[in-house]
Amino acid sequence: MKFNPVIRLPRGSHCGVAGLLLLGAASAHADGDWKDASGLFEASGYNPNELNFFKKHNLKFSGWLETSISGNDNAYHDGFNGPVTFQDRTSQLQLNQLNFYFQKVVANSATDFDWGGRFDFMFGSDSIFTQAYGNPVTNPHTGNFQPRGDWDLKLTGDRFYGIALPNAYAEFNLPFGTGLNLKVGHFYTPVGFEVVTSPDNFFVTKPYTFQYGEPFTHTGLLNTYTFNPNWQVMAGAVTGSGTGGWDGSFNRNLGTWSGLYGVTWTSDDANTSLFVSGTAGKQSDNNGHFWGDVSLVGKHNITDKLHFIIQHDHGWANSVITGNGIANNGGVINSGALQNADWYGVNGYLIYDVTDKFSAGVRAEWFRDNNGFRIAGPGRCAAASNSNDQGVGYNYACGSSYSAYPYAGSSYEEVTIGATYKALKWLTLRPNIRWDHSDLKVFAGGNQNEQVMITGDAVVLF
Repeated sequence: MKFNPVIRLPRGSHCGVAGLLLLGAASAHADGDWKDASGLFEASGYNPNELNFFKKHNLKFSGWLETSISGNDNAYHDGFNGPVTFQDRTSQLQLNQLNFYFQKVVANSATDFDWGGRFDFMFGSDSIFTQAYGNPVTNPHTGNFQPRGDWDLKLTGDRFYGIALPNAYAEFNLPFGTGLNLKVGHFYTPVGFEVVTSPDNFFVTKPYTFQYGEPFTHTGLLNTYTFNPNWQVMAGAVTGSGTGGWDGSFNRNLGTWSGLYGVTWTSDDANTSLFVSGTAGKQSDNNGHFWGDVSLVGKHNITDKLHFIIQHDHGWANSVITGNGIANNGGVINSGALQNADWYGVNGYLIYDVTDKFSAGVRAEWFRDNNGFRIAGPGRCAAASNSNDQGVGYNYACGSSYSAYPYAGSSYEEVTIGATYKALKWLTLRPNIRWDHSDLKVFAGGNQNEQVMITGDAVVLF
């Protein structure tokens, strides 16, 4: 049995990290140069990326910090914002992501071989959603408890704060054609529009399609090839997962491989693009039924300042135990509760750049968990379950008010209005207000059909 170290941090220390980092940078360059710096390392005057060794070998050490707080008009005593994830705690200052990465950048070339890679370490309340949890606590086909894998689960014993290792891959440029890029290891998924890494999103909160409709990470390999400025393709094979290649680890279900694919078309003027991506394959070593998804993302610059994005996701998992199946089977979890599940949704975005520093936007979404398979309450609850304790979470965070899982099939809608203000090159502030609605009473501890959240965060680049 592999030993999993347990790291415990003092209560109250999580958000204090942000203050210490900001104070250190500001005090280092009191002459004002820190205001023009690209990150805290540069602002402090101690930037490892300026070392000759780093420059010579294309090395980079950097990261970011995100902290946020949310207010909920339907706040409940357990503090959860229903099935909304990442900013899932109400009236609590969260240290969402303290992420460091070390990277050897790979140069794309048609004539020269190059190699590199990247490793990320993430600490924070978002880590539970970013870990390799693709081997769920119960087998989706049988309902039996099963081992989960040992990559980055259970690295801390804290109730809300954990560690994730979402990137650990080698990367190669193969001098074939225009240059073929190859990743091998554990890496973030290319599927979809929004991403886990907080500096790369416009809105603070995440859509349902992102959290429940797509994978977050993969373990395996991925090839990417750019034919010309108009066309790019990617193809790979992923493993280590009990959910069709999603969020796999290095030591479970390694006998099952799924496909990972994508095609991007970009117009000549680069103002319009279409990205089609997804996964397809068997669910696991002991379950040969299909699991897959397809994601379509269209982008168009209406003007230089006004941008439109639309996304459609559709996923399938055949012969799995669903909320609807359990209800139809009299509440019994066995083969009588099996259904072919699917989920699908549409997101639309309008973003307007008011100035170089300030942008405003709106996102509207409709998501359908058709069989009650993907959304089963606060995402933290299922992600934290430990099969060794027969379903009791290793950092269990859900109260008795959420004991009526799983939910039945339902539609979920959300509208988010937000802004992004780049106060400095290394400091971004993002307020937003969000309205959520569901056919079921999934908010306020299962007592309401809707809620309104007001959320704000700060993202600091290193």
